[in-house]
Amino acid sequence: MSSFLVKVAAIRNEAEGIASYELVSLDDHPLPHFEAGAHIDVFLPGLPAKQYSLCSRPGRTDRYRIAVLKEPDSRGGSRHMHEKLSTGDTLTIGTPKNHFSLVPGARRSLLLAGGIGVTPLLAMAETLTAQGAEFEMHYCARSRHRMAFAEELSEHRFRGRVHLHLDDGPDDQKLALPVLLAGYSDGDHVYICGPTGFLDWARETARQAGWPEEAVHTEYFSGTVEQLETDTGFEIEIQETGQVVQVEKGQTALTALLEAGIDVPNSCTEGICGMCMTQVMDGTPDHRDQFLTTSEREGNDIFMPCCSRAKTHRLLISNDY
Repeated sequence: MSSFLVKVAAIRNEAEGIASYELVSLDDHPLPHFEAGAHIDVFLPGLPAKQYSLCSRPGRTDRYRIAVLKEPDSRGGSRHMHEKLSTGDTLTIGTPKNHFSLVPGARRSLLLAGGIGVTPLLAMAETLTAQGAEFEMHYCARSRHRMAFAEELSEHRFRGRVHLHLDDGPDDQKLALPVLLAGYSDGDHVYICGPTGFLDWARETARQAGWPEEAVHTEYFSGTVEQLETDTGFEIEIQETGQVVQVEKGQTALTALLEAGIDVPNSCTEGICGMCMTQVMDGTPDHRDQFLTTSEREGNDIFMPCCSRAKTHRLLISNDY
């Protein structure tokens, strides 16, 4: 089952502008299993699918929990959730997917959360605590009243492992990221989730501290489909059929492919989820996603048609990837 109905069992105000939603099965059957880092698609009427990380305890199949930040520039998803959804309503959601999973057997795990980016890392903290694994979590927010799940993360089971950092707090409690990331050892892994600025800062700090790319794991909550004045149209050829599709300037490759009747699985349309990933057989893509690693980009054999373009006149892709 790729999508199914659930009922909204509870809605709670977790912080300023952040509400959590508990979702349960309509027929009391267990919900699909998920692991820490997973997200679900939420399908709202007339709106693109929106991805929300599961922040309930992994292993629980009686209910899911997600948290939603009401964004002023929302395309409608967060506004709908905050203003129109009520306890008892039904939602269509997708089965859990995970592109941000914990590495089994890590020597040490560092969890870095910025704002609403706490959601997948809360589930990771639950899993690592249950495993008795070595980890630290550092959660940054502008102020305490904008910090979701602060009381939950201050509970005894997390004591000494979870650290809260406030922008408006004293200097001595602010996150000293270069110090935290100093001294990388083989087997260490860092997981980062939050606003783009926070992610870029943490990734660059890790790079400067000598962390290898494969030990740095990130999840973006939003992306921007970059369009440049120098962009031109290009062609995409489908290896399996020989069909050639013209992508116009100002048009995404995903839109062109879908309008040509080519089925491309997709979800975020912003280059952050990886669902539309296709294989490049010939030609050079112009990568503009936030999903691929640097080494994957340098390989030039993967293409995200929702946001990326081509440096060559034509890309030959396989739609069976």
